[in-house]
Amino acid sequence: MKKTSILALTLIGSLALGSASAQTSLKIASLSPLSGGQSDLGSQIKNGAQLAVNEYVPQFKKLGYDLSLTGYDDQADPATGTAAARKIAADTSILAVVGTLNSGVAIPSSAALAPSHVAMVSPANTANQVTDRGLKNMNRIVARDDAQGPAGANFMLTKLKAKSVYLLNDKTAYGEGLTAEVKKALLAKNTKISGDEGTEEKSDFSAIIQKIKLTKPDAIYFGGIYNQVGVFVKQLREAGVTVPLVGGDGLDSEQMVTIGGKGSDNVYYTTVAAPADALPAAKKVADAYSKAYGKDIQGFGIFGYDAAKVVLQGILLASKDNGNKLPSREQVETAMRKVRATGLLSGTVQFNSMGDRKAAKMYIMNISAGKFNLDSTINVKSPVN
Repeated sequence: MKKTSILALTLIGSLALGSASAQTSLKIASLSPLSGGQSDLGSQIKNGAQLAVNEYVPQFKKLGYDLSLTGYDDQADPATGTAAARKIAADTSILAVVGTLNSGVAIPSSAALAPSHVAMVSPANTANQVTDRGLKNMNRIVARDDAQGPAGANFMLTKLKAKSVYLLNDKTAYGEGLTAEVKKALLAKNTKISGDEGTEEKSDFSAIIQKIKLTKPDAIYFGGIYNQVGVFVKQLREAGVTVPLVGGDGLDSEQMVTIGGKGSDNVYYTTVAAPADALPAAKKVADAYSKAYGKDIQGFGIFGYDAAKVVLQGILLASKDNGNKLPSREQVETAMRKVRATGLLSGTVQFNSMGDRKAAKMYIMNISAGKFNLDSTINVKSPVN
């Protein structure tokens, strides 16, 4: 080989290496349960976010950024989530977070990230307190409990014609807050509350079921997560109680049927995350999810995808406002609150001054013969513009 050819190849190789090294590492993180009893939903959030990142890698590369996602496991536990949030804050290449699943984890985690100005966009948190604290870094793309609670209550009164309701919650920020909103709406319509209690029980609900059998409610409302409620409804049906059970988006998992078996029939739930078949634009993403992960995308996979797209569009806006240079975390935090995110499966997202989505939808689902069916759709608006 001629000496000039060798020099040319060397020069080309050096330029290629120089171009690669010029890429600046830019990360976003996901924070959700990737292990434990709620990992089904948590993995959906992370995987959905990864699909969005994959789509945006070329666009960020053109701007000189090497975009990637790092997933953190909060185990649906506030202490574990807060510890993970501190690790995220320590990695200065992470500009924003998609998460969390649980409101009880989001509240302390977002507080831990606030001093470092790490923006969060939640695909799932519904507790009013998540945004009512006024943190500049906390945003969500789903409706609040003060929308979801009344939706569940009105469904029991109008569709199920319930005159009396037995209330249960899982004693978490999510379950207690949601059930409190349901109770408020029921009492406003003079509905009889047959019982009202919180429980952390996971395996033997016989004492609670006995009280339900004695009070004979027309419906049961359980503010909790599928891994607990699934066990409860299975035992409830085995005890001969067939009245409808209603819950919130914590039941939005295929594991609800896996755990509850035939007991999952006559179960309804409100969810802030739309099922794939309710969103015509979701087919392409659903196919990509199935191909990548070997399972069907669920509601929180879709909203993990959408939340990540909001995050990425917020970062791009911050970069544009910074002269197309790498933005600071504080610049991203500011841009996230004012971004108008488009091209999402659930529609355009804009946040109000508190970080709540200005307009969202609520979906009421029914489980019958092991199938999840869309019952109705409700439009809701945030209480503050």
